[in-house]
Amino acid sequence: MNSNLILKKIRHGMLKVGKWKDSADYWERRYQLGCDSGAGSYNRLALFKADVINAFVKENNIVSVIEWGCGDGNQLNYAQYPQYTGIDVSVKAVEMCKKIFNTDNSKQFYCNISELLPLKAIGGGYELALSLDVIYHLVEDDIYEKYMKQLFSSSMRYVCIYSCNFEKKHERHVRCRKFTDYIEKNEPEWKLIKTIPNKYPYDNKDRENTSWSDFYFYEKL
Repeated sequence: MNSNLILKKIRHGMLKVGKWKDSADYWERRYQLGCDSGAGSYNRLALFKADVINAFVKENNIVSVIEWGCGDGNQLNYAQYPQYTGIDVSVKAVEMCKKIFNTDNSKQFYCNISELLPLKAIGGGYELALSLDVIYHLVEDDIYEKYMKQLFSSSMRYVCIYSCNFEKKHERHVRCRKFTDYIEKNEPEWKLIKTIPNKYPYDNKDRENTSWSDFYFYEKL
């Protein structure tokens, strides 16, 4: 079975990535198989995401960006950020990104391990924190809550979330969450300032080129 067919089967829930212990292990196994970050990071969906975020960065004169869940780095090919830090739970994904962008000094990558993270990531040293197609892959409550705290505590100005925003268990490695309720309750210093619906809304008949994710931009009060 070739890698493209494996990837499509994984995306559509037809093939499992072995027996994984948690969401981090799922993604490590997936990247070790040679598969990518998923349809949302490629083709027209990747271009749509890049257009929206690049415009926001330019309009708000943002210099420093941190992304929690950088994945295989393909989405980053379309980004226009002066300074970028990518964080991922997968060691393999971080290795891939470092290799792809090894000559680009404006980009840094780290595994999401507390003692390895830069101080800026812990102390709110970035102007914009990104979460793109990540939240609905955090199937465990404790990991989800830790992730949300990391996301908001890393930024001094803005947070951008690109995700679905409803409650539903979809597949074993997918759990949709109404994250806006969590933010309203747990991050009172942040205000939702803008939402942008997906240019290519989800269609079950075309899962490779459509998405249930929309943009949500938050600003620190």
